Amino acid sequence: MKSGVRAVGVAESYRGDSSTLAGAVVRADRVVDGLSFSSCTVGATDATAAVIDLLEGLDRPDVRYVLLGAVAPAWYNVLDLGAIYEAADRPTLAVTFEESEGLEAGIREAFSGPELEDRLERYRALPPRRELTADGERLYVRGVGLERREAETVVRSFTPEGGRPEPLRVARLAARAGDAYRHAVGGPRD
Repeated sequence: MKSGVRAVGVAESYRGDSSTLAGAVVRADRVVDGLSFSSCTVGATDATAAVIDLLEGLDRPDVRYVLLGAVAPAWYNVLDLGAIYEAADRPTLAVTFEESEGLEAGIREAFSGPELEDRLERYRALPPRRELTADGERLYVRGVGLERREAETVVRSFTPEGGRPEPLRVARLAARAGDAYRHAVGGPRD
């Protein structure tokens, strides 16, 4: 992959009832090229809209890929990868880092009634999770808008070391810093 190819990573940090989402535009050669922030509500269903707002706020037609650091940020605020892909109009990948039996049992424990059904519907609509290795580390990827082989190339190209794609590593740092700042100045603010 050429060094100037850009991806935006989206990661979260939360405490209390609000989650700070950060988007970091990073080139394949690890140059950080932009940041954007948004927020969503912990335990709600507004994370997809928050991610779309964040991407629209970046206004970066040069970004080729969207990498998401979770499929259910902010305590089971399950993302709709298809909606994010359609809004971004570029391949979208959710990358996670731990082996898991899935989220369905946890969702069932935490919710009931329509809240449960909505989350299960979103969760079951996600593309299959596939294991791959990048920089000697095991990762799990779900992708929309690209074939498996391209998804593997993208993840490996943006993971020069440490097993975490650079756009997600930078976005996670930015989200933590943004969240700490929001709380230091008197609580969550949009």
